[in-house]
Amino acid sequence: MRKGYLTAPVLGALWLVVVATTVAITMSFSTGAAFRPQVLLCLIWGAIAGLVYVRFPAQRAPARLGISALLGLSGLTGFGPVLIGSDTSLQAVAVTVIAMAVVMHLSLAAILKETPFGELTRHEYEEAVIRFCTGFGYIFFTAIVVIPFYVMVMTSLKSQQALLQNPLDFSVDLSQGTELFRSYTELFRDFNFGTYLWTSLYVSVLTVFITLLFSVPGAYAVARFRFQGQKAFSRSILLIYMVPMIVLALPIYIAFSLTGLRNSILGIVMIYPVTTIPVALYMLQGYFRGLPTEVEEAGLMDGLSRLAVIWKITLPLSLPALASVSLYVFMIAWNEFLLAFMLLDDPSKFTLTRGVTMLNSSEIPRQHLMAGAVIATVPIMALFLGLERFMTKGLTAGSVKG
Repeated sequence: MRKGYLTAPVLGALWLVVVATTVAITMSFSTGAAFRPQVLLCLIWGAIAGLVYVRFPAQRAPARLGISALLGLSGLTGFGPVLIGSDTSLQAVAVTVIAMAVVMHLSLAAILKETPFGELTRHEYEEAVIRFCTGFGYIFFTAIVVIPFYVMVMTSLKSQQALLQNPLDFSVDLSQGTELFRSYTELFRDFNFGTYLWTSLYVSVLTVFITLLFSVPGAYAVARFRFQGQKAFSRSILLIYMVPMIVLALPIYIAFSLTGLRNSILGIVMIYPVTTIPVALYMLQGYFRGLPTEVEEAGLMDGLSRLAVIWKITLPLSLPALASVSLYVFMIAWNEFLLAFMLLDDPSKFTLTRGVTMLNSSEIPRQHLMAGAVIATVPIMALFLGLERFMTKGLTAGSVKG
């Protein structure tokens, strides 16, 4: 197998299956037309392309460009890697042909980079296989994340008539203008989603505040003080977090019903920190252990109390960790569903996740459910993507001491 003329056709054949499947799915979702990968032809064309790419090095680009162009144009004949439906528009056909040629040329050139035609060293063979697996991994994991989100967004922008005509058509007619967002307008106007957004926002902020209020002194005590059972407590913090919430659902429901806390925002604000404090304690204690004790000892020698040292020295040095913990806790509170579903019955007190569940009904159009899911997903996704680098920095800053 460690021959370039054997390795390249195998990798080329498998890679063309991946590329053709990706292009077919992308074009089907974006145009609503019929596109289907032809696996057998993918294997044949891919093997030929792989052999050409390894036989002719990058300096002889015309041969590589020629096979890539031929591979793309073969789709017009019905004997290409992607079978194009007869009712497909000329623009969609042109995009498919160009995409197949360009993507295959660039990706195969990267996979078979510096791969000789003859005998391969172990390093050259493994490099080619690793590049193939890396490319496949990027495409696969991107697809399983992007496709559901794309379907959700496109469905939310469609009308009930369009969904009934073709539920699998995920293309959108942009000529409708503002009518595309009718589902979102109706959610805020008729289903009170503005209140749900506000409720989720201040419940999540309060959860972050309460969590930090308890977890900061708790984590500091575990990291800095010596007391009986300290190690056992430190190691068992996450055990509480590992208890499935569904196990505690019935006791919580009974206790909150007896105390009058069920169906109240106060009850939600009280119970949410119970699920977030353990993980916040675990994250912060590791960071506090990584801070130099000499700085705090200098503050104590200058006459500061322990609380003053924490407030004026420890917390300013821990801002990256506090930011990452706050973001993580906010996301947990924003996305929490089980407790909100179990404890809230009054629509005027629903959180966003509870409000979205209300849309899961045969009496409510499917595009409204998808629009609600988009409203619940996009804010927290934007917040995470915007602050992800700070979160990563805070999580890793205390991992290495010294």
